Amino acid sequence: MLRKFGKLLGQQVGQQARFPICRTLATTNALRKDAAAETEAVSAPPKTILVEKDKNITMIGINRPQQRNAIDSITASQLCDAFANFEADDTSPVAVLYGVGGSFCSGFDILEMSTDEKEEISVDILMRPEGSVGPTRRQIKKPVVCGINGYCIANGLELALMCDLRVMEESAVLGFFNRRFGVPMLDGGTIRLPAMIGLSRALDLILTGRPVGSQEAHDIGLVNRIVPTGTALGNALELATCLAKFPQRALNHDRNSVYSGAFETSTFHQAVQNEVMYTSREIIEDMQNGIKWFNQTFEADTTHSWLKRDRSMADWDDEEVAAAAAQKEKQKQDEEAARVEADKQKLAEKAQKKSKKTEEKPADSSDQNIDSKEKPKEK
Repeated sequence: MLRKFGKLLGQQVGQQARFPICRTLATTNALRKDAAAETEAVSAPPKTILVEKDKNITMIGINRPQQRNAIDSITASQLCDAFANFEADDTSPVAVLYGVGGSFCSGFDILEMSTDEKEEISVDILMRPEGSVGPTRRQIKKPVVCGINGYCIANGLELALMCDLRVMEESAVLGFFNRRFGVPMLDGGTIRLPAMIGLSRALDLILTGRPVGSQEAHDIGLVNRIVPTGTALGNALELATCLAKFPQRALNHDRNSVYSGAFETSTFHQAVQNEVMYTSREIIEDMQNGIKWFNQTFEADTTHSWLKRDRSMADWDDEEVAAAAAQKEKQKQDEEAARVEADKQKLAEKAQKKSKKTEEKPADSSDQNIDSKEKPKEK
């Protein structure tokens, strides 16, 4: 009995000794996992570029509003990745680039270029192969629409010039403000800007670094649309949606030909040759399909009727827009019919008044004759 009691006591003591060890190991593993998670959280770069899809449109947002969306090296890298993913996405034909908060982009973050102790300047950010604020040193393979709000200055303006179309709010400001700090333009602005607005105007903006308002920017061809304040993103998305509904092969063929003629060729003959060479078999197939659709839709003797569609090209943007346009057209027709009816009523009233006057005149003359006959009798 004593031996059995001793064995049981030894087993209980052994189990009690093992349990604290197991708890200690579990606690240690949990602490290691928490430390690893904290390390990953600290090492993970902040999400300064937002990417989302609106139907088939890729939305790319610069998300550093506290710095007026100034772009540091991490943001530039994320922006390059975002555009690379957009180019590889066959389901998204058009992208929209915008700034979160009150500004589009104020260029690259100059504070990142200086070290704290030696006050030396690091130019590593300027030597990035794709560009200091994103993929500005290459041509994006698909159309990009830019929504400009607030400040779009310095390298931020060069980033906007990288886009195909620019939608600018009426209160926004453009300009190469880097001129006052002695920072050169290194993101394609000196190449793209003269091709867009001409050499003389480009030199004016680049050398003076002066601010440019929305009306002047539109007048010289620097931006394509002026919209009310707070609506740049919505209007840019609407424009991108309109582009996305066209046959994309032909659209990109013409886009590539335009850029080739502007930047890659030195003669008109070479530009025309490139225009033909960019035409692929798929583009020819799309063109044949378009011609078949045209022939099936319109008769040979009424081909001019395609100019008088029930729905205009602007209505392709959205079914709601088409319904609103139809309702407005019906309202105009009703107002026109009411106006015609009112004019008829006025003419009828005038005719009645004239007829009454003609009837009253003979009666008045007869009364005057009677009075003239009666007057001598009274004498």
